[in-house]
Order: sequence, then structure tokens, then C-alpha cells
Amino acid sequence: MSPRIVTLTCLAMLAAAPAQACYADYRAKMDNPLRLHYGVIALPDTACTMDAARPIIATRLAAAGWELLQIVSIFGPDDLATRRSDAGSYFLRF
Repeated sequence: MSPRIVTLTCLAMLAAAPAQACYADYRAKMDNPLRLHYGVIALPDTACTMDAARPIIATRLAAAGWELLQIVSIFGPDDLATRRSDAGSYFLRF
């Protein structure tokens, strides 16, 4: 194979690969009566900073009547399993 074909093949494979997403853990509340929850949410790769993640998380939660209180952290897929039990039913719910 020519080097050009190999290069083009590699570029095509990279372009077809899905962008790696990130995740955030957060705290949210709902009033009347007061309810709190801790959850984990998947984010697009374009929202892997606190500033970019905040409106995305707030919008998703608001659609279900929740208010975002705090983004605890943003992390990659390697840290996802360690948060599953803490998030319970709010693990990747929104």
C-alpha cells in the first residue's frame, strides 16, 4: 500500500470515530416539598468544562422540574463506575 492510501485510511477512521464524551456529577433540588439528589450525567465532548456544562445540565434537569445546585466535578469514562452506587436512580438519568 502506498503511504498516501494508508494516511487517507487513517484519517477516515479517525473522522468516523465518535467523539469521546465526558460526564459530570452534580447536586440538584426540587421544592415543595424539598427534595435533593446527587446524580451523574453524560455530556457531549463540547461541554467538558464547568462553564460549558452548566447550561446543558440545568436545562435537562429543569425539564423534569429539578434545579441545578452544583456541578461537583467533570470526569472521563474511567471514573464512571465509581460513582454509580452513589447516584442510584439518578445515574445517567438525564
